Amino acid sequence: MPPAVRPTYGSLPVLLALLMVLAGAGPAGAAERPVVELSASQAGTGGSVTVSGSGWRPRALLTLLVCGQAEPKRGVTGGTNSCANADGRAVTTDAEGRFRRALPVVEPPVPCPCVVHVATVTGAAAEADAALQVAGHTVEPLPADAAGGRLSLLADTRLRGSGGLLTWFGSPPARTLVVTVGNVGTSPVRDPVFQVGTAHGVFAPEWQDQRWRGSIRPGGKARIELPVELAAGAHGDYTVTLKYGGKVLAEHPWGVGRPWGVTLFWVLVLLVVPAALFRAALAVVDRVHPRRPGHAARPARRLRLPAARRSAAPPWFAPEADRSEARNP
Repeated sequence: MPPAVRPTYGSLPVLLALLMVLAGAGPAGAAERPVVELSASQAGTGGSVTVSGSGWRPRALLTLLVCGQAEPKRGVTGGTNSCANADGRAVTTDAEGRFRRALPVVEPPVPCPCVVHVATVTGAAAEADAALQVAGHTVEPLPADAAGGRLSLLADTRLRGSGGLLTWFGSPPARTLVVTVGNVGTSPVRDPVFQVGTAHGVFAPEWQDQRWRGSIRPGGKARIELPVELAAGAHGDYTVTLKYGGKVLAEHPWGVGRPWGVTLFWVLVLLVVPAALFRAALAVVDRVHPRRPGHAARPARRLRLPAARRSAAPPWFAPEADRSEARNP
């Protein structure tokens, strides 16, 4: 009679351990996503709500804004132009990536639906939204293109243009940012609003909203050209960043040369202006104190001797005969 085969349970601990690891990985992965919570889902103008968050990068600088024409799942469709930027607040997360800050409730420049938009200022881009009903503010449905239209970068980013003589003398450097984007959503995107930021070195970028006129159908692509301009006299290493819907689409470095014409101008000013002032001072002195004719240098006078003395020649210049008579009178 063959021996009975007993089942082996050696693989059971391995399976249990794997299930525990998978079960523990879910909450940990979810905790890494930024979360925003409000003390109240509805408030009137003039009041305030307490905004708290977790899952953010430690010691990160965040901005808190009340924005219109936005939903938590779709984001701010109109960019920062849809937010009450003047009444925003800033906060820094703690060592665990948490924060808590009071935010005044104001009416955004566009109708609701409204959200409290929280985004990072420096470092890796991260953002999160929480729905907020602003009592008394108008409410309009979101446009269809904001519901299903999404843009994605399809080609490399480049800066078109070059500097000229005026830029060499301190004129603001200007370029054109050229990108090719495609609509990977299910609805057309009409007149999208992009955010173009310029950052110098390690400083935070300065954002500017720019609207591109046109429509991109689902599955289509378009070439976007947006102007970029720096301040007068800017030079050094810059980074141009393009964002749409709160997400970074492209980044491109930009090296701006030093305006040596300005240095040359100041060198000439330091040399020419003192010389001109010196010449002007001499002209003023000559006009106030002119030179008199009597003060001019007089020619040397010849010594005039009497006629008798002029006729008598010295004995040493007399002829040889006269010299002998002079010796023997």
